[in-house]
Amino acid sequence: MAIPERFSNLPDYAFPRLRKLLAGIEPGGDPLILTIGEPRHALPDFVGPVMAESIADFGKYPANEGTAELLAAISGWLQRRHGLDVAPERIMALNGTREGLFNAALALAPERKNGQRPAILVPNPFYQVYAVAAAAVGAEPVFVPAAPETGHLPRFADLPAAVLERATVAYLCSPANPQGSIASEDYLEELIALAERHDFLVFADECYSEIWRDAPPPGALAVATRMGLPDRVVMFNSLSKRSNLPGLRSGFAAGGVEQIAQMRRLRSYAGAPLPLPVQRVSAMAWGDEGHVEASRALYQQKYAIADRVLGNVPGYQPVQGGFFLWLPVPDSVGTGEDAAKKLWAEAGIQVLPGAYLARDGQAGNPGRNFIRVALVAPAEQTEAALNRLKNCLYQGG
Repeated sequence: MAIPERFSNLPDYAFPRLRKLLAGIEPGGDPLILTIGEPRHALPDFVGPVMAESIADFGKYPANEGTAELLAAISGWLQRRHGLDVAPERIMALNGTREGLFNAALALAPERKNGQRPAILVPNPFYQVYAVAAAAVGAEPVFVPAAPETGHLPRFADLPAAVLERATVAYLCSPANPQGSIASEDYLEELIALAERHDFLVFADECYSEIWRDAPPPGALAVATRMGLPDRVVMFNSLSKRSNLPGLRSGFAAGGVEQIAQMRRLRSYAGAPLPLPVQRVSAMAWGDEGHVEASRALYQQKYAIADRVLGNVPGYQPVQGGFFLWLPVPDSVGTGEDAAKKLWAEAGIQVLPGAYLARDGQAGNPGRNFIRVALVAPAEQTEAALNRLKNCLYQGG
């Protein structure tokens, strides 16, 4: 049986690759897993009661685009958080953001642009669904380095004009996974203006937007709206990180009327709507900020721990948003893979090699000499783990 070639060049996903890398290596201490970005803070108190009250609604087919209650709650959050007046028809519920980030390309990226194969612009390193979406629609993925010299953000404007003229979509994650960098309003204005000039869409992945150090990150849709260009951006967010509910699989997309209409149309054929109890919990979560503020304070506590423990490590960059550290690997250790094996074998700490989150480019793999460390464990455990990591990898700094 023949299989499609469009996904044939995808590398193994990051976590299966890590399992292969560490296979046969015994941990050199009590295991501490700092790889996956799975929040471990407390769930909001209302989740259980609301779910229990709604349990009978598992027996009903739910609204595909989201119930009126949920869409109103998301609209209200967009108003409070970003000062946006977004009507319900410009919003759709999602099973987390990954579904939307993939299906938005199916719904909105054309097969040809200016008579040529289209290009989809992807930060490098990046969340891997961006590249899979490009492959699914037959576009060329153009990996744009997001390295220390660019402030860990992609400089899309540096691409050749011929590439920009073929671009249909540019993905952007802010705060960035894995580097924790934040796109400023000036950066977003420049990107949206570039998208308008070259006629492509910006898919703004903002799932880490409510975890930040000093100030809330600006939103791409809000910036585009102020510029009079709301149809240039589709933004994505979810309750996974914001509300410590990754297993709820609940998020949303918001954008221009036509963009959301096309996404809703595709989803009516191929999507799986959120169960009604999930939608009711989601509406409560988007309407409550108390649990978000409490969780953010815990992350800010861990930022301070990381700064204290690792602040004198050469190349250390304090994280600005999200909950990942993007740590440089000393030349004496080698690559991120070498560091991952060393940390597991000598300290029992499991981290993710940065190369697994990136692709090779003209200057090599921008993640090759980095590791990603998730700050999701409780503060005391995080401090112990970072001290062990420092002593093992940086020889005491």
